[in-house]
Amino acid sequence: MRALRILLIVVVVLGGLFVLADRLAVGFAEDEVAEKLKNTENLATTPDVSIKGFPFLTQVAGGELDDVEVGMEDYEATSETGETIRIDDLRANMKNVRFSGDYSSATAATATGTASISYAELLRTARSEPTEVGPGVTARVVGLSDGGKGRIKVAVEATVLGVKLPRPVQVLSSVTAEGDTVKVHADSLPSFGGVDIAESRARDITDFEQRIDGLPGGIRLDKVEAAKDGVEITVQGSNVRLAG
Repeated sequence: MRALRILLIVVVVLGGLFVLADRLAVGFAEDEVAEKLKNTENLATTPDVSIKGFPFLTQVAGGELDDVEVGMEDYEATSETGETIRIDDLRANMKNVRFSGDYSSATAATATGTASISYAELLRTARSEPTEVGPGVTARVVGLSDGGKGRIKVAVEATVLGVKLPRPVQVLSSVTAEGDTVKVHADSLPSFGGVDIAESRARDITDFEQRIDGLPGGIRLDKVEAAKDGVEITVQGSNVRLAG
């Protein structure tokens, strides 16, 4: 009985040491991946990286991690034309992440995630300028907000015959994702002081789009919907590069 107790104590101690070593190793690996991802994507701050699954060391031995979560704050996506848009709280879940023998590169088989873009940022990228939409009528978008039921409320400031309307005209708009582009489309056309405006001229103001094609690692825009403080997007991708 005494020998059995000693054996059990040894097993427990060794098991505890293995768990400790495993957790130390995963912590080190998370820091390394985060630093490499920061350098690869030229990030201003170090992202959060969490490697899931236990034990970690056996995953390393197999050359593939089952599940890695990455979080980035205030990520600036840059399009091919050089335009930038700030994305808040980008979160991605990477599956089946294979890495090179020297750990210089890592690629996920698949990735899904979420992110958000504030209404203020979306309005900034729209670059709304006063535009003549009809005889004696100029208008521009001055605000975006949550319109409820998945729609965006677009505030349009208008001047009719040199007189600015006392308050912005409110337009409810739908938001959709087409390829790598977020599109805002008015559900109905606004009326500016009773002046008839051609639909095409009105939509030059109310409708706009923003391309988002500079997401990290090659993940792509999937879906978009309006929310309280901005638009919420989902992203996905395959063969997504974490580092290297």
